[in-house]
Amino acid sequence: MRIPTDRTVMHSYPGMVAIVTVSYKGEDNVMAAGWHSYISYKPAIYGVAIGRERHTHELVKKAGRFAINFLPFEKAEFIQQTGTYSGSDTNKLELGGVGFDRGIMVDAPILHDAYVAYECQTIDVNSYGDHDWFVADIMKFYRDDALFKEDGLPDFGKLEIPLYLGRSSYLKADMKSVIKQYRV
Repeated sequence: MRIPTDRTVMHSYPGMVAIVTVSYKGEDNVMAAGWHSYISYKPAIYGVAIGRERHTHELVKKAGRFAINFLPFEKAEFIQQTGTYSGSDTNKLELGGVGFDRGIMVDAPILHDAYVAYECQTIDVNSYGDHDWFVADIMKFYRDDALFKEDGLPDFGKLEIPLYLGRSSYLKADMKSVIKQYRV
């Protein structure tokens, strides 16, 4: 039975994890972010929450640009590592054995395994509680079209998407997932 409580009840999962990549003065870093969102379609604007204690926070703040990458389920262990280790003492890209290219518009790693990625230029930063919300114009888009159907939805016969449940656990969205489509 549901009861009122004064303690914080966190319920924002399951959800996709965005992988934030950044490069500043020759240092590349990567971080998992569970709190992120498309903010505007036209113009294309994206936001991500980054804790101020995170090494990535300082790099993104100084660089003024970053990339957002979405990885398939087979990279869930790497996703978890990027949210567990700190880039201040670990090269997480090397640890995960993940390759990347430099962005075209933004000097940030675009991960080879990303099925979707955005190059982002920061346009605003606001503080909320223990996180800062970085808002950015999307400067360049990447998508592996072979993994999507003509209607733009993922082809779960080719792409398995990790959904973060919390507590280092991931759910696989794949062909076995039940999909209901409603026509209104």
